[in-house]
Amino acid sequence: MAQHLSGPPSLEGQVALITGGAGGMGRAIAAAFKAAGARVVATDRAEHEDVGPGIQYRQYDVTSRAATDKVVDAVIAEHGKVDILVLCAGIIARTPLGDSTDQEWDDILSVNVNGVVNPTRKLFPLMCQRGFGKILAAGSIAAKNGGVASGPAYVASKAAVHGLMRWIAKAGAPHGVYANTLAPGPVETAMWANVTGSTGAPAANATVPLGRYGNAVDIAQAALFLCSPASNWITGTSLDISGGMWMD
Repeated sequence: MAQHLSGPPSLEGQVALITGGAGGMGRAIAAAFKAAGARVVATDRAEHEDVGPGIQYRQYDVTSRAATDKVVDAVIAEHGKVDILVLCAGIIARTPLGDSTDQEWDDILSVNVNGVVNPTRKLFPLMCQRGFGKILAAGSIAAKNGGVASGPAYVASKAAVHGLMRWIAKAGAPHGVYANTLAPGPVETAMWANVTGSTGAPAANATVPLGRYGNAVDIAQAALFLCSPASNWITGTSLDISGGMWMD
């Protein structure tokens, strides 16, 4: 059984692959990992993105298993391994259940669930063979409280992510492979601005005990902790990063 004691939060010598790397949280995580010494490959659907100095960018669609396999193979061919997989690709909608369409459900589940399954299905067996790996998925407190400003399709998709990471954590533990989930509350990114739209977001000081909505850097630092040796006795957890909106 592979065993790894906890240590300093350095990623020196590690290779990290981040999906959704052109989004607000993905960019911040990529920057934090780069600063901690990792070689970082960020991916997203856009063809050309500047995701930060020293960070490699690859364009692909996480909903395609074939495209996922091709990108992972290319990263391993170039860097020799992938130590860390961070799954940030996601979309959101507020549509009430009765008004939601088949297309909306298909789109959200495809990106938010299959976009987690495809990279994990490719890399998890390889990490088990190597005896080490850290997998971190972006979930949401919506999976726990039914949503803040999101509809049922988004809530269901994030609940699926939380469940999958628990399965990965159990299956991977004997092989030195960790799996955890981030559960952010509202984070001030472009996606949050889009979902609140013309209706606006509720005042943070009325809904968040710590008095503000999250920033992408808040999420990035939590991700760094869970993907570094500092968390080597933590797996299968869901870390709430919500300013106190959800308290377990």
